[in-house]
Amino acid sequence: MVLAAILTDKPTSNDTPFKYSVEVKEFNPSQPQPDQTVIKIQGAAFNHRDVWILKGLYNGIIPESVIGADAVGIVEKKGTASVEEGQRVLINPGVNWDSNPRYPEGDFRILGMLPSPGTFAETMVVDSKEVFPCPEHLTTAEAAGLPLAGLTAYRAVFSKSQVQKGDYVLITGIGGGVALFALQFAVAVGAHVYVTSSNPDKIKFAKELGAEGGINYKDPNPIEELQKQLNGKLFNAVIDGSGSQLFVNLPKILHKGAIITQYGDTTRSGGINFNIRHWIENIELKGSTMGSRVEFGKMVELVDKYKIKPVVSQSLKGLTQENFDKSISLLVQGGQLGKVVIEIIE
Repeated sequence: MVLAAILTDKPTSNDTPFKYSVEVKEFNPSQPQPDQTVIKIQGAAFNHRDVWILKGLYNGIIPESVIGADAVGIVEKKGTASVEEGQRVLINPGVNWDSNPRYPEGDFRILGMLPSPGTFAETMVVDSKEVFPCPEHLTTAEAAGLPLAGLTAYRAVFSKSQVQKGDYVLITGIGGGVALFALQFAVAVGAHVYVTSSNPDKIKFAKELGAEGGINYKDPNPIEELQKQLNGKLFNAVIDGSGSQLFVNLPKILHKGAIITQYGDTTRSGGINFNIRHWIENIELKGSTMGSRVEFGKMVELVDKYKIKPVVSQSLKGLTQENFDKSISLLVQGGQLGKVVIEIIE
């Protein structure tokens, strides 16, 4: 038996917005098959997906699931994985997406909902093909926060938006995990990155990570401010996770043939106005969700090559009910900058 964070449909108290709750309790992991790897989890990270699950706003919610999709750990039994026992590894958070660049080949799922295992557990049994060596320069907390957001950002920036050295890239809603990785990845390959946020401190932090400029999207004339900062340049790509209010006016600052890649809709805008101003300039709008196992491997290689360090907002020690509840509260409040992690086993 090991400790794990288990999703339950027991009623929550009246002072929370949640339909479901999580109990940290003893759990009996499945017995590994020959093609599976047993991993002792060192650290697991939260995503806003975990909050959506608790609110009942996620498809296919199954009580008694071990929650969580991000983790780093030590191989206990290697199975058929191309790693060694005792080696530190990352786990691809997606299931049934091998290499197709357009969409998953199978019934795509994300870890943290049955029948897939979850990462908030002391021990985890996963398919051996989903296990990758962890870059040595990462701390436990940094490594734990990399997989899901890192994969989503990699696909949005490179597979979809085709960002390369010298490109001008706009990343909206800086501060979220995917947006921060998109910034770090684009800067690493030599792109010129600009950001948006309603928080001046987040824009300042983005500049410390390599952004060349940024605007508060709540300002009266945000597009005009971006034009001033660009000084005649135009964006080749937009990485958007917000369903941005700027969308309708983006053609003013986009190069012909620019690519807009949308991976989320945090503003719940209800729809994007893609009109003649966009398509007459051959601007492309692409949707992007997570990524394939091949893309995950390329993302890990990129992080290793450029020694990219994920931004961690807070790391708590120990898989306890108190630490789990505190972490969820941090995400609900929305004030964190970077990943929230629980370090489980040293």
